[in-house]
Amino acid sequence: MINQLLWGYYYAVLMLILFMSIYGIAVRPNLLKKIIMLSILSDTANILAVMIGLHVGRTIPPVYPGITFTVETLPNSTSLKEFAKQAVDPLPQVLVVTAIVIGLAVLVFLSFTAILLYRKYGTLDTRDIINRIRGETQ
Repeated sequence: MINQLLWGYYYAVLMLILFMSIYGIAVRPNLLKKIIMLSILSDTANILAVMIGLHVGRTIPPVYPGITFTVETLPNSTSLKEFAKQAVDPLPQVLVVTAIVIGLAVLVFLSFTAILLYRKYGTLDTRDIINRIRGETQ
C-alpha cells in the first residue's frame, strides 16, 4: 500500500514538473528561460520513460548472467523464463540514452541560436525581437 502511494507521488511530482515546464515554455518571453524549461522538460520525460519501463519487483539488469564469451551452451527455457520475470525492460533505457543525446544536440543548437540572436538584436526577449524583425520601433 505504501509502495503504491510512493509511486503515485513520484508520478504526480513528475506530471507537475512537466506541466510547469510546458507553462514556462509557452508563457515566458525570455529565450534563455525557454531553453532552460525545454531542458527540464526533456529530463523529466526521460525520467518518466525509465519509470514506466521499471516494473515493481524487477531489479536485475537486462543482461543474462549465464552467457559468456567462452561458454557456448545455450540456457534452457525455464531459466530464461525466470530471468525474464526478474529483469528490467531494456527498451526504455535504450530510448532514454538516445533521447539524452538528441536533447543535448538540440540544447546546443538552441543555445547557439540564442547567442546569435542576442548579438544581432541585443536582447533575448521574444517580443522585442519580433518587433525589431517587423521594423517596429518602441
